[in-house]
Amino acid sequence: MKISQLETPALYLDLDAFERNQKKMAQRLNKFKIDMFPHYKSVKCTTIAHMQIAAGAKGISCAKTEEAWDLAHAGIENILIANQVTSLENISRVASLAGCCNLTVCIDDEKNIDDLSAAASFYGTVIHCLVECNVGADRCGVNSKEEVLALANKIAESPGLEFQGIQAYAGQISHELDFTIREKVSIEKENYLKSIISFLNENQILVKRVTGVSTGSVQFRNADTVYTDVQVGSYAFMDASYGKLGLEYEHSLFVLSSVMTVNEKFVIMDTGRKSVGVDQAMPQIPGCNCEEINVSEEHTKLPADVLNAKVGDKIPIIPGHCCTTMNLHDYIYFVRDDKIIDRVEITSRGRSR
Repeated sequence: MKISQLETPALYLDLDAFERNQKKMAQRLNKFKIDMFPHYKSVKCTTIAHMQIAAGAKGISCAKTEEAWDLAHAGIENILIANQVTSLENISRVASLAGCCNLTVCIDDEKNIDDLSAAASFYGTVIHCLVECNVGADRCGVNSKEEVLALANKIAESPGLEFQGIQAYAGQISHELDFTIREKVSIEKENYLKSIISFLNENQILVKRVTGVSTGSVQFRNADTVYTDVQVGSYAFMDASYGKLGLEYEHSLFVLSSVMTVNEKFVIMDTGRKSVGVDQAMPQIPGCNCEEINVSEEHTKLPADVLNAKVGDKIPIIPGHCCTTMNLHDYIYFVRDDKIIDRVEITSRGRSR
């Protein structure tokens, strides 16, 4: 079956481009002995997660307990929930899950430590813990080295928990268009982390792991980085948002769309916000430089003079945001040389708890 025979909108993955992206990232990280824990929010599919493990990833990062559950039950052994788990229901689930995989969570609150410890003790499991440091995203995390020390000590004293190190994710610079600013802030945050690690070492706290880093900032990690692993995600697919940064990775994720209407002013296609993510950028057409794309619920509209198309033509669209696009589809088609190789379930679509 060929791509052109798919009903639209249809999400598909160019396997050749995807595999080249995997190889490029692995080569970059292996050079500096940095482990990769690609972020599952970008792929939402256990089949693709296993492909990333096969390409050299040490484990998988995720944001939600349900995602961790899917990964563990698909046989992924090393899982980082790069987030706080605070509801008692999810804490119980995490403590149980720690019995069948190597599970790590992030912490920035003392009561959360007590709750996790109680659940781990009940299930007889061990939960690995990272103290999250706020490095500018102003989302989660503590704001001083003294707070990091206090939480690390409390974790170390709590049954069923094991202190591993630090999470520091500077998400505010991931999509910064100015390379100089992106580099400058990355170096500043790394130096800040070095001071925290030094302070912890002075207080007899061993930091085994430092994790964070996005597709947009991984290029600034080298041999002297304090990061032991990175949580890159979008590198695998890329999207219109990251495409603006001029990174070395290729677009591999597309939504196939059909042309519905053509007139003297517009071309209208059957892909809208219910099938393509637009929260970080508008989608783009490969080879078509257009700033006037408009996306409504069920339609994409662009000026007729930028796309030579007729009704019935099938056009690939680069998602504005790959992560949210994956969460809009039940299946993804694997494609090689314009032929459908497989149709794979997006296992964790809608798994947001």
